[in-house]
Amino acid sequence: MKKAGEGERHCPICGKPTEESVRPFCSKRCADVDLARWLNGVYAIPAEERVPDTIEDDE
Repeated sequence: MKKAGEGERHCPICGKPTEESVRPFCSKRCADVDLARWLNGVYAIPAEERVPDTIEDDE
C-alpha cells in the first residue's frame, strides 16, 4: 500500500517502473549499467582544486 503523496517511481536508466528487489532500478541489468557508468567515470562529482596553504619557515 502506497502512502499519501507517494507516486510511482521510475528507473533512472530506462524510465520503467521500479522493482522493489532492485530499487531504484527496474532490473538487475539497469543496476549493472549504472554501476558500469560509475566505474568508467561517466558520472563524476565536480570539485574545486584546492591549493594547499604555504608553510612559512620559523627563522
